[in-house]
Amino acid sequence: MRAAIVHYWLLQMRGGEKVVEALCRLLPEADLFTLFYDPGSVSPLIRSRHVTASFLNPLRRHYRSLLPLMPMALEHLDLRAYDLVISSESGPAKGVLTRSSARHICYCHTPMRYLWDLYPDYLHEWTGSRLKRAAFAAFSNYLRLWDLASAARVDQFLANSANVQRRILKAYRRDSTIVHPPVDVDTFYWRPHQDYYLAVSELVPYKRLHLAIAVCSRTGRRLRIAGVGPEYRNLKRAAGPGVEFLGRVSDSDLRELYAHSRALVQPGEEDFGMAAVESLASGKPVIALGRGGVLEIATAPLSGFFFSEPSEDALEAAFRQFELSESSIASGPLQTCASRFSQAAFAANMTRILQSG
Repeated sequence: MRAAIVHYWLLQMRGGEKVVEALCRLLPEADLFTLFYDPGSVSPLIRSRHVTASFLNPLRRHYRSLLPLMPMALEHLDLRAYDLVISSESGPAKGVLTRSSARHICYCHTPMRYLWDLYPDYLHEWTGSRLKRAAFAAFSNYLRLWDLASAARVDQFLANSANVQRRILKAYRRDSTIVHPPVDVDTFYWRPHQDYYLAVSELVPYKRLHLAIAVCSRTGRRLRIAGVGPEYRNLKRAAGPGVEFLGRVSDSDLRELYAHSRALVQPGEEDFGMAAVESLASGKPVIALGRGGVLEIATAPLSGFFFSEPSEDALEAAFRQFELSESSIASGPLQTCASRFSQAAFAANMTRILQSG
């Protein structure tokens, strides 16, 4: 059986790419297909595979602006030789064309959020100028129809959380099986805190990092942010002296950051939230908006401190709640909670699904 793994783009190592790595371990002979590929930005394991990028790859520096062309580029990928295709999807990866006898499994991190759940936010708040909003509205309808049609090409949907399972049903009217993503939980560790909070996130609007920056800048709390993205300049301008932007950090440095932090801060709604698992695996709790995947990971009152609405006042109240409880938090139960999302659990669940076909 020849297998192919299709991922929306391979331009960094975040949660979706960690899933691709795990799939590569399960399917050691599988080839990789993607819209955009930068070998220097991914892991040695991914680089070791045969990777085919779409004809859009020479324009990868501008990939965020090429969404209208992505359906055509995906359909141009030649997957005729493959019996099994696994698409890793939070962009349009499931839109590839496979032969009728092939099995197509879609591991869905979320239906495209800028077309579905967060479309009003992108259209009215985050797109920018009137001209950009008009252009976004004009092609979003076409892309939404294509995205819905391409869901029919999938034989089986897997969801990374119950949160995403509900989104898949709402957007595509398709059932799905939950397979939580893999986290290398055994490699994280606890250390005494160094009086800073940590955010691990791409710097994009829906992560709502501006809330954490505003609260920490106003109250004098220290905040360290690991991640890169297009919102860097806007967030940097709003940050006080206690907010530090670390950019892209290595895996070993990230583990040290978790270990010495007081808690992880997640002000936006996460599809699943692998950073929350990594924080718990480090024995550190999560201060998070009480929506989305984090509710499946952390539990109140000691591993999760939730606020109900995305506002500065609500987040500050969650900070205060955590600080009142901090001395009573033990690392062991948090690390036990994180163990549910191990690499071994993911491999066992995926193996059972692959063998059932």
